[in-house]
Amino acid sequence: MTRKIALVAGSTGGIGGATIEALETSASYDEVIGLNRNSAPPLDLLDEKTIAACAHWAGSLEGDIRLVFVATGSLTPDGMRPEKSLREIDPDLLARSYAINAIGPALLLKHFLPLLPRQGRSVFAVLSARVGSIGDNKLGGWYAYRASKAALNQIVRTASVELARKAPEAICVALHPGTVRTQLTDGFSKSGLDVQEPEIAAGRLLSVVDSLSPSQTGGFFDHMGKTISW
Repeated sequence: MTRKIALVAGSTGGIGGATIEALETSASYDEVIGLNRNSAPPLDLLDEKTIAACAHWAGSLEGDIRLVFVATGSLTPDGMRPEKSLREIDPDLLARSYAINAIGPALLLKHFLPLLPRQGRSVFAVLSARVGSIGDNKLGGWYAYRASKAALNQIVRTASVELARKAPEAICVALHPGTVRTQLTDGFSKSGLDVQEPEIAAGRLLSVVDSLSPSQTGGFFDHMGKTISW
């Protein structure tokens, strides 16, 4: 049988690292590879040349890439706090948020989606956030983060349409991990929320990934497998 390979982008983050461990423990894949700024080759989400180089390297591996899990994102890029009102909108924060949360993942899609096999089931899953849902937005605020994640959702949805034409059994989805105890959420977790440890979140997310069918490609799901409105 052909070797099955799983790739995790952002593997040094809380969720990314826990996902690597969960994948290795599950033994569902013959090889589990983490990509980050310090990996070999290195992957910098803000540098397309490194993304292209990583994809070229991954394409030369022996086996089929059956999972690409993108565990990247930033709520407070460069230490900038989320906006509470319109008067706090800052163009630098908007640009930085889009670069990390939307443009970087879009470039990963550009270079890694073509590596998925044309035959058989494969998954490209990207971490989004419920606050990126326009339909679910009842509280306002967090303009840059909300907008950049909404943009990511549209990019994933659009990419899934193109992917389906070439690999009808492949799945491309956005996932909401819930509130996870990581550096990203430090200081923003409210009382009463179900704050998960990274290993719990990773297990739940991978369970969702395993349960998805090709008919669900282009969807937006939470860590319990429930559909989130756009």
